[in-house]
Amino acid sequence: MSTVTDDRTAQVPPAFAGRRWLLPSAVADELDPDVERPGRPRRTARDWVVDTSCFLLAVIIGLAAAQTLNNDTATPHPLAVVDQLVGVLACFAVWLRRRWPVGLAIAMIPVGLVSTTAGGAGLVALFTLAVHRPFRYVAWIGGIQLALTPIFFWLRPDPDLPYAGAVAFTELFTLTVIGWGMFVRSKRQLMLSLRDRARRAETEAELRAEQAQRLAREAIAREMHDVLAHRLTLLSVHAGALEFRPDAPREEVARAAGVIRESAHEALQDLREIIGVLRAGEPDDTGRPQPTLGALDALVTESREAGMKVTLVNRVTDPAAVPASVGRTAYRIAQEGLTNARKHAPGTEVTVTVSGTPGDGLVVAVHNPPPEGAVPHVPGSGQGLIGLTERATLAGGRLDHGPETGGGFRVRAWLPWG
Repeated sequence: MSTVTDDRTAQVPPAFAGRRWLLPSAVADELDPDVERPGRPRRTARDWVVDTSCFLLAVIIGLAAAQTLNNDTATPHPLAVVDQLVGVLACFAVWLRRRWPVGLAIAMIPVGLVSTTAGGAGLVALFTLAVHRPFRYVAWIGGIQLALTPIFFWLRPDPDLPYAGAVAFTELFTLTVIGWGMFVRSKRQLMLSLRDRARRAETEAELRAEQAQRLAREAIAREMHDVLAHRLTLLSVHAGALEFRPDAPREEVARAAGVIRESAHEALQDLREIIGVLRAGEPDDTGRPQPTLGALDALVTESREAGMKVTLVNRVTDPAAVPASVGRTAYRIAQEGLTNARKHAPGTEVTVTVSGTPGDGLVVAVHNPPPEGAVPHVPGSGQGLIGLTERATLAGGRLDHGPETGGGFRVRAWLPWG
């Protein structure tokens, strides 16, 4: 028998693609919401087989009841004729069970009181109600039928069975039909719920994959900002020096041009590696190693060669003992701090302080005093600090930044170590 649940949002599984006739029409339409069909769903081949079987079952039960009725001399002939006519109409009404399951079941209550040959149609209607509608409908209508069964056999005694036996057999058979219909309904609901759960699992897997891709893109974006911003600010500083000091000594011009060329080469190399990661879809382990805390001296030296005044205070006795992920985060924080100082406070002396021990954590601080003159606004300011805050949070630490009371700006981060 077919069933339709109240809430069905799953799609037709691939196993049923092209074999829609195996499913009830209403279920197939609900499981295939992308296909729009005007009007009521058309019966599938399975529907025709099931409906024909229900009709034949109602007819067979009606014929058996009619044979018993004709052999009952206590029943007047006109009443027997009316009984059989009503039974024939009830059997044909079985074809309406899909469209009006509740109405047909209600109509079978008074019909069953006047016609014994309509008993098969009444059982089919009750079964259809249990399959297609929630339990509250079955409880009310089935309960009324069970309550009227003793009254029916009191008015129309069965010629072959005693009163108690006929009542008990009919009520037991009615309860069996109701239970069978509820079992079919619950089984279909379970199947649909499992299908919904599988669909939700697939959706969640897709969301997790999209989230992983988004996080990877954000990580690449942070890496591009941290690396390229540092290189490009060096290019900007030396290009500006050549622009405002065209009469500089030849040695200084050559040194600035060399720094510009080297910074451009490094920036292109970093950009090439990042684009390679984007094309490959995964990190390239054959590329240059990621910087750690031990590379902080080289970063400061590079900034000094670019003309910055940088003081490094490194109180970590063994930088190699710092975990690679923590050291890389500390390096990026110091790099971004130097980049910001070069953009927003050019010409000032920047102090980079690194301290910490295992168990207490690693502290990285970058401080610069206020610039002597007015500094033009730099577009996109603040994005790097947002990225550093997120990077420190992902590493399990925290980052604070902001202007100081006496002027200047400080970036301070604490990272777990131990």
